[in-house]
Amino acid sequence: MNHTQLDHILKAHHRDAYLWARQCCSFQDEMAKDVLQQAYLKILEGQAKLKDASKAKTWLFSIIRYTAIDEIRKAGKVVSLTDAYDPMDVIEEIDATDYEGIIKHLPAMQREVILMVFYHQMTIAQSAEILQIRLGTARTHYDRGKKKLKELIMKVQIQEEYGK
Repeated sequence: MNHTQLDHILKAHHRDAYLWARQCCSFQDEMAKDVLQQAYLKILEGQAKLKDASKAKTWLFSIIRYTAIDEIRKAGKVVSLTDAYDPMDVIEEIDATDYEGIIKHLPAMQREVILMVFYHQMTIAQSAEILQIRLGTARTHYDRGKKKLKELIMKVQIQEEYGK
């Protein structure tokens, strides 16, 4: 694939790529911009090669995801399992219209599958390919993520309604 074709693919998917980078970086704009720039550099320098043009968006999202993971590790922002918390305990500080805040409280894999399917119009199979997991596992994360998201939204709405 030549440079012009790659440039066209990157321009066609830039908006979705930025949104995905932002989502992979916990909605931090500056980090997302850095990650996106690094992903584009990897592509333009030939470190990542597109084999099937029909899977360009999936390929691009994979590169962005792994670039974001590397950046988060470099920044030392990894949360250990012992520091993990139950998202249902801290939901009271979120506004019912703050969907980003609610989505942040989903477990990582559930959040990523949900975001790819709902916000980026990908199939569960495409999200499984990006996450490098089996299709059945992606379906499980998708189903559990929808259920958890519904619980979180209901809890936030109840808390706002009753002022708790």
